This record gives sequence, structure tokens and C-alpha cells, in this order.
Amino acid sequence: MRDGVDVAALAVADTSATRRRGLLGSDGVQGALWITRCPSVHMIGMRYPIDVAVVDRDGVVLLVKTIKPWTGGTRFRLRASATVEAAAGAMSQWGIGPGSVLAIGG
Repeated sequence: MRDGVDVAALAVADTSATRRRGLLGSDGVQGALWITRCPSVHMIGMRYPIDVAVVDRDGVVLLVKTIKPWTGGTRFRLRASATVEAAAGAMSQWGIGPGSVLAIGG
């Protein structure tokens, strides 16, 4: 949910194994992946570009960035609590930017 409105199907990576795997090995993403306890991400091993939203404990978006495969990732942020990953262009399409409030379910 963005600011109380459903915007996409959401999978949650909330175990050590699912957080570690993320989208690695996949050929695309439908909807979004919310990775708990994840203040930064990398793109090593990825096959396609993604949009990333870094959120704090309250779900407030701190950063939105499109990242290409093998080009780095996001830097660690002290206030960050989770990262939401989606297909490149999705965050803009869904109206998500810094200051938006994201939540799991509704």
C-alpha cells in the first residue's frame, strides 16, 4: 500500500534465506518484493534493472532509485529498515517517491 492505497501485489522476504536471495536468479518481478531488515541492496548477479525504495520503520520512503544490473546498489542508511524492489519504472508508475508511506497489506 502507498499512502493507504493498494498499488501492487507484494511478496515479503522476512527470513534470513529469503532476504539473502531477494530477486537473485529471477528473470523478472511481478508486483514488488518487500525485504525486511534490509537497509541497502546490491545488484551483483542481477539480470535486469529494478526500482528500489528504501523505507524507515514507519514505512516512510527515504530514497527511490532505479539500479541497473552489476552497477552497485544503494548505500547503507542508518534510518533504513526495509527495501522494496520492483520492476524498473514501477515506483514512478505507482506514484512512489521520497516521503510516500508504504505498508504491507491493508
